[in-house]
Amino acid sequence: MLHTVNKSPFEKNSLDTCMRLAKAGSAILLIEDGVYAAIKGTEVEAKMKAAAGDKKLYVLGPDIKARGLDEGQVIDGITVVDYGGFVDLAAENDKVQAWL
Repeated sequence: MLHTVNKSPFEKNSLDTCMRLAKAGSAILLIEDGVYAAIKGTEVEAKMKAAAGDKKLYVLGPDIKARGLDEGQVIDGITVVDYGGFVDLAAENDKVQAWL
């Protein structure tokens, strides 16, 4: 299953709920303001690194750039994808769950 998270982890608990309920092997894609969870040096970095142990983590590159951030700031273990990669993830997974 592909899980998408579009809310900042600093404003909503969508990411926490997603991480708690997503099964091992699931793909999690951070989009829109959810990309803030993928940035090094934040209070959620350790949580994201731990989740990378049994989940596949992705972040949408154009949304990183739209927020004035750089892909070089992305936590190790999180893969940056473009819009085509987003489509591929949706096609590769039998279900998509959006965490709003």
